[in-house]
Amino acid sequence: MTRRLLLSYLSLTMLVLLGLEVPLGYFYARGEISRFTGDGRHSAELLAQVLEVRVERRAAAEVPALAADFARENGGRVVVVDDTGRVLADSHDAVATGTDLSAEPDIATALRDRSMSTTREDRAVDGDAFTVTVPGSSGTTVRCVVRVSYPVAPLTSRIQGTWMTLALIGLGVLIAVAAIAFALAHWVTGPVRALEHATAELADGSLKDPPVITQGPPELRRLASTFSRTAMRLQHLLHAQRAFASEASHQLKTPLTALRLRLENFEPYLDPRAHDSLDEAVGEVERLGRMVQGLLALARLENSASTPEATDLDAVVADRAVTWAAFAAEHYVDIVVTGEQAGQVWAIPGALEQVVDNLLSNALRVSPPGTTITLARTLTGGPRTSGVELHVIDQGPGMTETERRRAFDRFWRAADSYHEGTGLGLPIVQQLTRAGGGDVALDAAPGGGLDAVVRLRPAGEHRVAPNRGPRSAARKAPVSAF
Repeated sequence: MTRRLLLSYLSLTMLVLLGLEVPLGYFYARGEISRFTGDGRHSAELLAQVLEVRVERRAAAEVPALAADFARENGGRVVVVDDTGRVLADSHDAVATGTDLSAEPDIATALRDRSMSTTREDRAVDGDAFTVTVPGSSGTTVRCVVRVSYPVAPLTSRIQGTWMTLALIGLGVLIAVAAIAFALAHWVTGPVRALEHATAELADGSLKDPPVITQGPPELRRLASTFSRTAMRLQHLLHAQRAFASEASHQLKTPLTALRLRLENFEPYLDPRAHDSLDEAVGEVERLGRMVQGLLALARLENSASTPEATDLDAVVADRAVTWAAFAAEHYVDIVVTGEQAGQVWAIPGALEQVVDNLLSNALRVSPPGTTITLARTLTGGPRTSGVELHVIDQGPGMTETERRRAFDRFWRAADSYHEGTGLGLPIVQQLTRAGGGDVALDAAPGGGLDAVVRLRPAGEHRVAPNRGPRSAARKAPVSAF
């Protein structure tokens, strides 16, 4: 923002300088040229009158001296010819006396009693010269012609010097404006920089140092003060909400365990016809316990600010497939790992294991016997937009599009749900994945079933890990979050 303000100030100053200095320099140059040509023409006419008198009085011998004096005083060259066009005098002796110049256009014009001025190259004055050719006449009788050549180099140098002076003045003004504008822009944007730093801290999880701004425009100081109060209140509310969820979930664990034990102790004293109802009650208590565990896990996730680390996706997928293989075999379901080696991806520590466990647990709940759960790894995009995808594909009944959109809502369960889920597993998967810079989505699998797609960011070069397929593991099922 400081740079943009500085550029705007300098651009405005540049426009003002151009609007002032360019017309000033242009009119100065025009004035100098007009004055130069006017004075040159007037001086030539006066000289022609003086020389015409000398020629008329038969005093042509004085003409060379007068021409030389004029040329020396005015810094030009003087050529005088008689009424026939023959040279009487040349102040620079470039043309011999008696040479016929009547054929030259300016001389011929002056012999017809008309003046002529032009700019042309004159070697006698080393460069371009403003040439004025005037007749020395008395009435309509032309007795001599005077050609005066003024070098234009001094005029050009004077005009260029003026332009250079204007440019230096403009540069000095720009430097002064730049210094003042930088100080002003720094003063104006000081509160904005402090607010930017504070919002970055707030986005990272907590605002440790609320901005205290004593400089800058009053409007921005008031904005910073309002932001600080809002941020602190927001942090307080978030902390209170998270603390309540964590404490409430923690406090519910002990009563739920006690309630389950009491229900189980009732079994010997109940009529056998009530055992089914007792089992349903115990199942609901267990589901409520899993829900409490899920709330605790979410509270821990929201309160943590772990930094993503490079994690070997291939090793995690192979390890979790091996761990779940025995439990899947009990349900007559196979777990297959396919796809190319994905290497390392960004994830918070321990997140990938939880993500795979939750997705495999959900897939096993809906997979009919004799089906297969596929863990497929794919590389997507190009060199600049590369990504890694992990697909957990089951062959269950799948979900409708509406159900897939709502599946990541907390505590949401399908209306015809046939398993005892809590509705917290997929939200935790989503939060864990996004914490590492990735995302997760649910798609319809080809041929039916569900395709849970976990998109992750690759961490540098791909490392090839050994592809360990599912093998026999402990008969005990892995711990599923929800």
